[in-house]
Amino acid sequence: MAEQKVKKVVLAYSGGLDTSVIVPWLKENYGCEVICFTANLGQEEELDGLEEKALASGASKIYIEDLRLEFLRDYVIPTMQAGAIYERKYLLGTSMARPLIAKRQVEIAALEGADAVAHGATGKGNDQVRFELTYMALNPKLKIIAPWREWHIRSREDALEYAAQHNIPVTHTRKSIYSRDANLWHLSHEGGPLEDPWLEPEESMYQRTVNPLEAPDEPEYVTIDFEAGVPVRVNGVAMGLVELVERLNTLGAKHGIGRVDLVENRLVGIKSHGVYETPGGTILYTAHQGLEELTLDRDTLHYKQQIALRYADLVYDGKWFTPLREALDAFVRETQKTVTGTVRLKLYKGNVWVVGRKSPYSLYREDYATFGEDDVYNQKDAEGFIKLFGLPLKVRALIHLEGGGVSPYAAPDYTKFKRD
Repeated sequence: MAEQKVKKVVLAYSGGLDTSVIVPWLKENYGCEVICFTANLGQEEELDGLEEKALASGASKIYIEDLRLEFLRDYVIPTMQAGAIYERKYLLGTSMARPLIAKRQVEIAALEGADAVAHGATGKGNDQVRFELTYMALNPKLKIIAPWREWHIRSREDALEYAAQHNIPVTHTRKSIYSRDANLWHLSHEGGPLEDPWLEPEESMYQRTVNPLEAPDEPEYVTIDFEAGVPVRVNGVAMGLVELVERLNTLGAKHGIGRVDLVENRLVGIKSHGVYETPGGTILYTAHQGLEELTLDRDTLHYKQQIALRYADLVYDGKWFTPLREALDAFVRETQKTVTGTVRLKLYKGNVWVVGRKSPYSLYREDYATFGEDDVYNQKDAEGFIKLFGLPLKVRALIHLEGGGVSPYAAPDYTKFKRD
């Protein structure tokens, strides 16, 4: 039994088994009105019949809002521009979605006069942190309810039994073995056979991408135009962000692009084995990085690579609404002013390569870079540069030679070694 009652709670609602049983559980244990909120982030068929399902579960009303554009514009694109990738593989599809969902929950709570918010994240995962850090950052006066940390339900079977006892309609069956999160950016898979990291994921698990082995035998070329770091055209056709990502998802899925198998370090201290499908996102990241190679100077690009690691940690850890993330965003936005141009990519059997890039802000000068004869680069100038660049090394070596007569990097005298 909960410690206290609340008047009204806004629940982040997916319509799956967990959140379906949370509705009656909240009413039973907190004696409160339950308002459901579902963000349409591109999960498609998962949105079917949600209103009827929520009301049948005992909710007083449900908000279903299309946040796909806001998701891409305000969360996905800034993260991509930062180059943020968690543990070298994960393109942060779930991590970026949670702060947006939680932000809108807080806004709806204000509209409805609710005094609490709730989510269906478990006590073993990252999402509980992402939801709750957002609640705390935007309205710390709201009570936070996390049923998985309070109730006695410990398994999918327990939840199914609870749903049956309370006449709650659920589509989840005991045969559903994977835990999935879907949005316009990606589809994640966890649980079931994936809990053994030695087992190869079964092909039937994948839902968005074809098997690279069965992808077309001919490569396909695609061009993407960027303006100030934002993708605006595919193959010369102007598109809004939602349509553009959908188009790239289709292309990437066709060629088996964007599959990632990762044993990752969760924020709560345990490792988990997950598989991600991010076809369009993989293409976009590759294209964007290819254009930055052309338009960013060496110091900025190298420092931005360091920023990317920290940015990825912030997003993964749910620290979206923090001063540091906002400060890093300001840096990244400045770097994107010249990231305008066109990238040509080659898609083939699970792989994507940059095979061409051009920009009006290109820092690449063929007359300087050529290995052929040129009149603009005096190769003799390199001699003085190398002498100054290596001066600290020279001074250190001289000290060793003058002190002990030998450099610490001198080759050993093999004649002193005896043979058996």
